[in-house]
Amino acid sequence: MQTTVYEAQHEDFRQLCRTFLAREAVPYHDQWERDGIVSRELWRKAGAAGLLGVGVPTEYGGGGEADFRYPAVLSEELIRARVTAPGFVAHNDVVATYLSGRTTPEQRKRWLPGLCSGELIAAIAMSEPDAGSNVADIRTTAVRDGDFYVLNGQKTFITNGENADVIVVAAKTAPQRGGQGISLIVVERDTPGFTRGRRMEKLGWTASDTCELFFDDCRVPAANLIGKENVGMAYLMAGLPRERLSIATVAVAAAEKMLADTLEYARGRQAFGQAIGSFQHNRFQLATLDTEITIARVFLNHCVTELNAGRLTVADAAKAKWWTTELQVEVANRCLQLYGGYGYLKESPISREWANSRVQTIYGGTTEIMKELIGRSLGL
Repeated sequence: MQTTVYEAQHEDFRQLCRTFLAREAVPYHDQWERDGIVSRELWRKAGAAGLLGVGVPTEYGGGGEADFRYPAVLSEELIRARVTAPGFVAHNDVVATYLSGRTTPEQRKRWLPGLCSGELIAAIAMSEPDAGSNVADIRTTAVRDGDFYVLNGQKTFITNGENADVIVVAAKTAPQRGGQGISLIVVERDTPGFTRGRRMEKLGWTASDTCELFFDDCRVPAANLIGKENVGMAYLMAGLPRERLSIATVAVAAAEKMLADTLEYARGRQAFGQAIGSFQHNRFQLATLDTEITIARVFLNHCVTELNAGRLTVADAAKAKWWTTELQVEVANRCLQLYGGYGYLKESPISREWANSRVQTIYGGTTEIMKELIGRSLGL
């Protein structure tokens, strides 16, 4: 079955990603996991290699390629190389997208070249201790005071939070309007009143720096407002389908990688005088996974095509996100079982895949929120 939407130029880019990761990331990944953070040098090298800001216009140092297949290739190769450290997805597919499409020429000149070169690392700050998937519940406020906004509040679970130089913060500029009073404001490193909390220790993705952010009378220039005031929710809703498709891309690539590794193990591992994959129950398990992953890949490719054409709906992005991430978790669980005791060892690749998979059904909108969105699209 033909299950690819990639063309020759994407495969060339894939080889670039593969070569870069093998040279600049794989040898250092174990140390990054021990440290809980990635060296900033990796970001600069990734920028020099052309892996950052692929969709950013060339005049700002980007690749000028709006085609989602390029960042999708990078995500796939990160997973296949087991490089779960750098938050390239948040940097490229979320923040760079907002800053390319919603900013003024002055803002683009100020931020985009650094994002493309890796000199600036980006993060997006939406989640709060009391507000996760429902962005409308955020409590962080931004009050206009002359040429500044004064931010007060707290953000949590922020990918790239410790390394970030440019942070897109969702804050309420008109709290009385609820979700319709949210604005997006860029907070830069060393802004007075902005501090970072502890580095959060996670079950998986241990090399990806994640932390809390605090804003205490943080004075941010009004010139850092993205787009229009109180239109932030609309901007977020417009960007979420792409973000969710990025998560789905990671999910399918991870499921494919886990299945390939487990098939190799099942062919070689002997029990009761035969390969464990030859037992009917195990063979049927693997056949089921292969079928489900193929279906996931076909639907993901359909959604990629729709996104590139500007037709991807919120509901279809939600379907792709919840289905593929739940499948990723299930594949990790079944594959670890086939590895037996070896799979439970921390040094085992499948154990790390199992730990890394679990968060996929949570961030970017939980499975339950995805189903709620789909249900609403059905008129329910």
